[in-house]
Amino acid sequence: MLQTLDLQSFFINFFVSFGFSVTTANYLWLPFPILAVVISAFLGVLVVVWLERKISAGVQQRIGPEYAGPLGFLQPVADGVKLLVKEDIIPAKGDGLLFTLGPAVVVVPIFLAYTIIPFGENLIVSNLPIGIFFWIAISSVAPIGLFMAGYGSNNKYAFLGGLRAIAQSISYEIPLALCVLAITLLSDDLSTVSIVEKQASFGILSWNCWKQPIGLIAFLIAALAECERLPFDLPEAEEELVAGYQTEYTGMKFALFYVGSYVNLVISALFVTILYLGGWNLPIPIETILTFFQMNPDLPQVQVFTGFLSIIVTLSKTYFIVFLAILTRWTLPRVRIDQLLDLGWKFLLPISLGNLLITAALKLLFS
Repeated sequence: MLQTLDLQSFFINFFVSFGFSVTTANYLWLPFPILAVVISAFLGVLVVVWLERKISAGVQQRIGPEYAGPLGFLQPVADGVKLLVKEDIIPAKGDGLLFTLGPAVVVVPIFLAYTIIPFGENLIVSNLPIGIFFWIAISSVAPIGLFMAGYGSNNKYAFLGGLRAIAQSISYEIPLALCVLAITLLSDDLSTVSIVEKQASFGILSWNCWKQPIGLIAFLIAALAECERLPFDLPEAEEELVAGYQTEYTGMKFALFYVGSYVNLVISALFVTILYLGGWNLPIPIETILTFFQMNPDLPQVQVFTGFLSIIVTLSKTYFIVFLAILTRWTLPRVRIDQLLDLGWKFLLPISLGNLLITAALKLLFS
């Protein structure tokens, strides 16, 4: 496999060249991955919010945001500033501790998932050997925060929204985990980097979307439900629950829920890219392209080029999935709560379980 630049070694060598010791350089390196995760997540939210408005406007033959910055691109920034300066209100008879902790419990696990996302072979914060299971484990914590928010609000609508969030999450986490298990069986590994590398042999023909078409569809549906996107936004259905568990929230706490929902959408799209669409791999193997143009893969400038190219390819696939999710929101009507649970337990669960069993049988047969 082609090696990209090791960013940690690059930064450490950079600090050492200015006279710092290796130990000090390691400490100076620590904030960079954290800052990179936070900054990239917030930039991703700004882009997705702008895309949401522009795509929805196009679907409904409207203009959308137009005046705040070029093509309205600064409108999400204006909304963020507005939420930051709004008054933070805690219900008088609510549970202040649960009410305050709820948004944090929801958002922190979503941000942690960025640490195992590979944008290139070495462009990853932490290449955990059990990275994909780490994501499943931390994503199951978020519904607890939603329930804390609903219960702590001392509001019947918010409480019902929290209960719906728990029911919906449990219903769709199991099919999603089964789809992930099928991918790990194919890849013989739980590392996100290794899963992408296993899809690099023959270009687009090696991508898991061809080996797991049923799993891909089930994963997409389950991911939309986990993100509470239409047609599965039952926990905050406006016509029934005002705004669900967010009803009593204002200011920065509401902004955390808002940011968390969009970060979760981007994370889900990134995992679709990693698990099914080859991650940073091009439809044609990069080694073939470099050989055709007679480029030496060991040259630093070629490694920098391939590193940037892998980021662009990963983000392009990711935002294509985000585009489909946004288009789905403005195309399909909201389902009822009984239809939501029936789809999860009576259809997706048997289908994803059958897909896992077939994958395991074929793996044993041809291994």
